Amino acid sequence: MEPILVELGEGGQTQEMPPHEGEEFGYVLKGEISIKIGNEVYRAKDGESFYYIPDKTHHITSKKGAEILWISTPPSF
Repeated sequence: MEPILVELGEGGQTQEMPPHEGEEFGYVLKGEISIKIGNEVYRAKDGESFYYIPDKTHHITSKKGAEILWISTPPSF
């Protein structure tokens, strides 16, 4: 597992990731995010979690900024 603390500023976005093996889980510590997986968009706000199989291109955005604990397996380091 690879835990990461992600801080997104206003209008921030993570790098768009291509499909890969594994699982991804996150918990929104602060703010609100949009998670784009393929053509679908899901939303989560502080106190909510998300989980997905990264078998499609994916990334996270935040209009007002957010802090996320993001855990992926297998680790990419």
